[in-house]
Amino acid sequence: MQLQLNQLDVKPGQKVLLRNISWSEFEQILDELGNSRASRLAYYKGILEIMVPLAEHERGKEIIGDLVKILLEEQAIEFTPLGSTTFKRRDMASSVEPGACFYIQHEAAIRGKSKIDANFDPPPDLAIEIDITSASEIKKSSYEALGVPELWIYDGRSLQIYLLQNHQYVATNQSQIFPNLPIIEVIPQYVAESKIQGRNAAVKAFRVWVQQL
Repeated sequence: MQLQLNQLDVKPGQKVLLRNISWSEFEQILDELGNSRASRLAYYKGILEIMVPLAEHERGKEIIGDLVKILLEEQAIEFTPLGSTTFKRRDMASSVEPGACFYIQHEAAIRGKSKIDANFDPPPDLAIEIDITSASEIKKSSYEALGVPELWIYDGRSLQIYLLQNHQYVATNQSQIFPNLPIIEVIPQYVAESKIQGRNAAVKAFRVWVQQL
């Protein structure tokens, strides 16, 4: 497997799919690649996706993550952001590394833990993905299998919200975590503003907007 990995040349913004990968092979790949890598991996029922994010992916996940933190802070809701932590369950043949993720309703269940085990701990309450180049059905299927209740996907222009219902995602215009806010409209608005006015100006304006609600 090491030889195959060394032969891969995945450019930023591109992804590679490897098929017929067993769970033990997937875990071997995780060990070989280690934690200090630019790539993100997703696995679902024998298919491994290796993706290297663009700088735009990273900017998008950071600014959206900052906006989510402001929403939670201003409502005095405890939360734990766990970034691109690897979540994996052998029994579901699924693993994913989110662009960003948050424990909110289940924050107390993982508070203070140095390691999260998806076999025993609850999944994150919110996952955020930036799909600038192409959508990832492998990631989406992995999130469904792992039971992540809410998934946001931002494509560089618009935000899609998916809620888990009967083990499948259903597209919706309303966040379950922030039910009274027009998330699908305001998040893209302030992400776009950050590209024009700068990150600090956009974040400050967003905080004021939240405080005025």
